[in-house]
Amino acid sequence: QVQLIETGGGTVQAGGSLRLSCAASGRTFSSYDIGWFRQAPGKEREFVSAISHGSGALIYYADSVKGRFSISRDNAKNTMYLQMNSLKPEDTAVYYCAATPRDMSGTYLDYRTWDYWGQGTQVTVSS
Repeated sequence: QVQLIETGGGTVQAGGSLRLSCAASGRTFSSYDIGWFRQAPGKEREFVSAISHGSGALIYYADSVKGRFSISRDNAKNTMYLQMNSLKPEDTAVYYCAATPRDMSGTYLDYRTWDYWGQGTQVTVSS
Protein backbone atom coordinates (compact mmCIF):
# COMPACT_ATOMS: atom_id res chain seq x y z
CA GLN A 1 0.00 0.00 0.00
CA VAL A 2 0.98 3.61 -0.59
CA GLN A 3 -0.23 6.64 1.38
CA LEU A 4 -0.12 9.94 -0.54
CA ILE A 5 -0.22 13.55 0.67
CA GLU A 6 -0.32 16.55 -1.70
CA THR A 7 1.06 19.98 -0.81
CA GLY A 8 1.84 23.20 -2.66
CA GLY A 9 -1.57 24.43 -3.76
CA GLY A 10 -2.64 28.03 -3.46
CA THR A 11 -3.97 31.07 -5.28
CA VAL A 12 -2.00 32.69 -8.10
CA GLN A 13 -2.60 35.24 -10.81
CA ALA A 14 -2.98 34.10 -14.41
CA GLY A 15 0.44 33.53 -15.92
CA GLY A 16 1.97 32.55 -12.61
CA SER A 17 3.48 29.27 -11.44
CA LEU A 18 3.04 26.69 -8.69
CA ARG A 19 4.81 23.46 -7.84
CA LEU A 20 2.77 20.68 -6.30
CA SER A 21 4.41 17.91 -4.29
CA CYS A 22 3.10 14.48 -3.38
CA ALA A 23 4.84 12.60 -0.58
CA ALA A 24 4.42 8.83 -0.35
CA SER A 25 4.77 6.84 2.86
CA GLY A 26 4.97 3.33 1.44
CA ARG A 27 8.21 1.44 0.93
CA THR A 28 7.16 0.34 -2.56
CA PHE A 29 6.83 3.83 -4.07
CA SER A 30 9.59 3.23 -6.61
CA SER A 31 7.65 0.31 -8.13
CA TYR A 32 4.43 2.28 -8.67
CA ASP A 33 3.32 4.30 -11.66
CA ILE A 34 2.17 7.74 -10.50
CA GLY A 35 0.01 10.52 -11.87
CA TRP A 36 -1.88 13.76 -11.33
CA PHE A 37 -5.58 14.44 -11.82
CA ARG A 38 -7.73 17.50 -11.20
CA GLN A 39 -11.39 18.12 -10.51
CA ALA A 40 -13.35 21.36 -10.81
CA PRO A 41 -16.78 21.81 -9.17
CA GLY A 42 -19.49 19.96 -11.05
CA LYS A 43 -17.03 18.19 -13.33
CA GLU A 44 -15.52 14.71 -13.45
CA ARG A 45 -11.99 14.12 -12.30
CA GLU A 46 -9.76 14.58 -15.34
CA PHE A 47 -6.29 13.37 -16.23
CA VAL A 48 -3.40 15.84 -16.08
CA SER A 49 -0.15 13.87 -16.28
CA ALA A 50 1.45 10.51 -15.47
CA ILE A 51 4.91 8.95 -15.26
CA SER A 52 5.94 5.30 -15.09
CA HIS A 53 8.14 3.77 -12.41
CA GLY A 54 11.12 2.37 -14.30
CA SER A 55 14.21 3.75 -15.94
CA GLY A 56 13.52 5.51 -19.20
CA ALA A 57 10.15 6.56 -17.83
CA LEU A 58 7.10 6.96 -20.00
CA ILE A 59 5.48 10.37 -19.51
CA TYR A 60 2.03 11.50 -20.59
CA TYR A 61 0.32 14.90 -20.55
CA ALA A 62 -3.20 16.04 -21.24
CA ASP A 63 -3.38 18.24 -24.33
CA SER A 64 -4.63 21.12 -22.18
CA VAL A 65 -1.38 21.29 -20.17
CA LYS A 66 1.29 20.31 -22.70
CA GLY A 67 4.11 22.83 -22.77
CA ARG A 68 3.05 24.33 -19.44
CA PHE A 69 3.16 21.51 -16.86
CA SER A 70 6.00 19.11 -16.05
CA ILE A 71 5.78 15.90 -14.02
CA SER A 72 8.75 14.35 -12.22
CA ARG A 73 9.57 11.93 -9.42
CA ASP A 74 12.37 11.44 -6.92
CA ASN A 75 12.27 7.85 -5.72
CA ALA A 76 15.01 8.46 -3.14
CA LYS A 77 12.72 11.02 -1.46
CA ASN A 78 9.48 9.10 -2.09
CA THR A 79 8.09 12.23 -3.69
CA MET A 80 6.57 13.26 -7.02
CA TYR A 81 6.05 16.76 -8.37
CA LEU A 82 3.93 18.73 -10.78
CA GLN A 83 5.49 21.99 -11.92
CA MET A 84 2.76 24.25 -13.31
CA ASN A 85 3.72 27.30 -15.36
CA SER A 86 1.73 29.84 -17.38
CA LEU A 87 -1.34 29.06 -15.31
CA LYS A 88 -4.77 29.90 -16.67
CA PRO A 89 -8.11 30.39 -14.90
CA GLU A 90 -9.23 27.14 -16.53
CA ASP A 91 -6.60 25.32 -14.43
CA THR A 92 -8.53 26.10 -11.25
CA ALA A 93 -9.38 22.80 -9.56
CA VAL A 94 -8.53 20.45 -6.73
CA TYR A 95 -5.42 18.55 -7.77
CA TYR A 96 -4.91 14.94 -6.71
CA CYS A 97 -1.91 12.66 -6.94
CA ALA A 98 -2.50 9.00 -7.67
CA ALA A 99 -0.55 5.74 -7.79
CA THR A 100 -1.02 2.25 -9.16
CA PRO A 101 1.06 -0.94 -9.08
CA ARG A 102 -0.11 -1.87 -12.56
CA ASP A 103 1.13 -0.73 -15.95
CA MET A 104 -0.86 2.46 -16.58
CA SER A 105 0.23 3.01 -20.18
CA GLY A 106 -3.11 1.85 -21.59
CA THR A 107 -5.48 3.10 -18.90
CA TYR A 108 -4.05 6.32 -17.41
CA LEU A 109 -6.75 8.62 -18.81
CA ASP A 110 -9.45 7.04 -16.64
CA TYR A 111 -9.22 7.97 -12.94
CA ARG A 112 -11.24 4.87 -12.06
CA THR A 113 -8.28 2.64 -13.01
CA TRP A 114 -5.93 4.18 -10.40
CA ASP A 115 -5.65 2.52 -6.99
CA TYR A 116 -4.34 5.04 -4.43
CA TRP A 117 -5.14 8.73 -3.98
CA GLY A 118 -4.04 11.71 -1.96
CA GLN A 119 -6.47 14.07 -0.24
CA GLY A 120 -6.17 16.81 -2.86
CA THR A 121 -4.84 20.36 -2.83
CA GLN A 122 -6.69 23.42 -4.12
CA VAL A 123 -5.25 25.44 -6.99
CA THR A 124 -6.99 28.72 -7.82
CA VAL A 125 -5.91 30.90 -10.74
CA SER A 126 -7.37 34.40 -10.82
CA SER A 127 -7.85 36.49 -13.94
